[in-house]
Amino acid sequence: MRIVFALVLFVGIAIAGGAVYLAMQRFNQYETALARKNTGMANVNLKTVFVAAKPLEYGQPLTKEDIRAVKVPLDAAPETAFTEEAILLGSGSDRDFRTVIRAMDAGEFIMATKITELGEDAGVSSRLKAGMRAFAISVDVASGVSGFLRPGDHIDVYWTGRNRDETVTKLILESLTLIAIDQSADGGKRNRATVARTVTVAADARTIAALVQAQSTGKLLLSLRGINDKTTSSDVEVTKDDLLGREAKVAVKKAEVCTIKTRKGAEVIFIPIPCSN
Repeated sequence: MRIVFALVLFVGIAIAGGAVYLAMQRFNQYETALARKNTGMANVNLKTVFVAAKPLEYGQPLTKEDIRAVKVPLDAAPETAFTEEAILLGSGSDRDFRTVIRAMDAGEFIMATKITELGEDAGVSSRLKAGMRAFAISVDVASGVSGFLRPGDHIDVYWTGRNRDETVTKLILESLTLIAIDQSADGGKRNRATVARTVTVAADARTIAALVQAQSTGKLLLSLRGINDKTTSSDVEVTKDDLLGREAKVAVKKAEVCTIKTRKGAEVIFIPIPCSN
């Protein structure tokens, strides 16, 4: 009986020892894997950049409470992201601050394309490149593409008016950039179609002169381009005859004929002669 008890005790101790050994082996494996992971993370080059600490809206002055610093892998940081708070916020004075020109969600990278330069106004003038001017075009639900236009879109402009004795529709300008709809220059907040009364485009002085002339002599209609559409069209002009598939009538002036009348017996004869003035 004692021999059986001793045998059982020995087997129990052996099993417990084996379980402890296996558990220690598994723990060692976990520690090794964790150490390798930490070593790998330590070898990743990180870069400090600034993101929005909360949702930011167009026209909002950027303050210290609106930003927070995060560390991201070096190859994941955008090139135009800000890495220094002093450069991003400036001195914070009334004339030395930045303004949001593109709405941002919390956690979104703050980049140079989404905010103004230090002290720069966020109005339409900040979106005009050198040599460009802003020009407003009156539109309605038909000419304004049913309200689907947004700042940043590109449009073609068609003119309909009288050319000599016929009505003509002609493509006069291509790929103009919209910078404002009514009094709003923020495309991010226009998430539904809204019928506008005016749209503002960026154009050079000659193009604006053409728009003034076209708007005063006929009706302008806008056509929305696709986002990546860079194509150009040849001379596009349609008349009423083109629309109905009719050939234009060419007026032919009837030649004037002069004659003299002579009588030969009872017969009267008309003889053609050159007309004199």
